[in-house]
Amino acid sequence: MKTLKNILGLHFSTVILFGLCYPLFIWGIGLLFPSEANGLPLMKDGNIIGFENEGQKFTDPKYFWGRPSASDYDANANSGGTNLGPTNPALLDAVKSRLDTLLKYNPKVNKSDIPIEMITSSGSGLDPHVSPQGAYFQVPRIAGVRHLDENALRKLITANIEKPLFGLFGTERVNVLKLNLALDKYDHK
Repeated sequence: MKTLKNILGLHFSTVILFGLCYPLFIWGIGLLFPSEANGLPLMKDGNIIGFENEGQKFTDPKYFWGRPSASDYDANANSGGTNLGPTNPALLDAVKSRLDTLLKYNPKVNKSDIPIEMITSSGSGLDPHVSPQGAYFQVPRIAGVRHLDENALRKLITANIEKPLFGLFGTERVNVLKLNLALDKYDHK
């Protein structure tokens, strides 16, 4: 009987802690930081065009492209990776297809210059960032389509690099949506 009481006590304590206290704590944090809780919306002409912390699908050659998404950037229906192993033929076909697409739209780039992140999907499928290398390799394509100077585009990327948190946590990265917004502003000068 004592064991049953202990088990029930632990069960109800866990339910209260993780089913009530933790959700209320997270909800309270959301009240303190409403913009972050709402996904950090980015506005253009008074309309929400995307969210800073959610990736978007860019396929137009005049824009920077983000990491591939196993969920096709649909946060409402699904988020997550493919869970396919490295020898799975479906994963190998997807990677080959992405590589072929990148080489088709970036003919001045050597296959070995394409960062691995640009042909493999992220764990969440909603990654809004690429590495600086993931952005730099796209410069020749965008410069050609938009008739812009490649060095100016490289400077634009450099100006949009986000440093690691506190200089310690994570790696340098570039938010693709914010970079594309900056690109549109630069191109319309």
